[in-house]
Amino acid sequence: MKRRLAHPLLVGMLLLAWLVLQQSLAVGTIVVGLVIALGLSRLWSRLDAPRVRVRHAGKLLVLGLRVVVDIIASNWAVARLIVTRRPHTSGFVTIELETDRPAALAVLACIVTATPGTIWVSHDSGLRRLTIHVLDIAARKQLVRNIKQRYEPPLREVFQ
Repeated sequence: MKRRLAHPLLVGMLLLAWLVLQQSLAVGTIVVGLVIALGLSRLWSRLDAPRVRVRHAGKLLVLGLRVVVDIIASNWAVARLIVTRRPHTSGFVTIELETDRPAALAVLACIVTATPGTIWVSHDSGLRRLTIHVLDIAARKQLVRNIKQRYEPPLREVFQ
């Protein structure tokens, strides 16, 4: 038997996001948000996206906190670089990855792109090579260490 509401968590999150954006709890706002959330949920189920199993949710929470700390530190580093007008060289960094899980790579892409001074450029799935553009190439070793030691192992465990 097929469930009427294929993705109830998605509907709830979309409705919540709609209400926060509208800054209203009026009946009309809730109805419109519910219609939008149900419609997007139905479209999502048609995409036939693979199910992702999250294991070790606690490790995902620890990783999230680690990423927040690293983003704050990166914000300070980029601000210091801009304010002091210190000469810097930007460039590309290639990193050999061990993971090939699409969900883990998607989360890693979000982490890299959310961190100031870095952006995900490409990923070669055959060679498992990630290419990132870095604002200050002098921070290259720290970036590679963060990805290889701080981000990739927990992502491999969470998205086995």
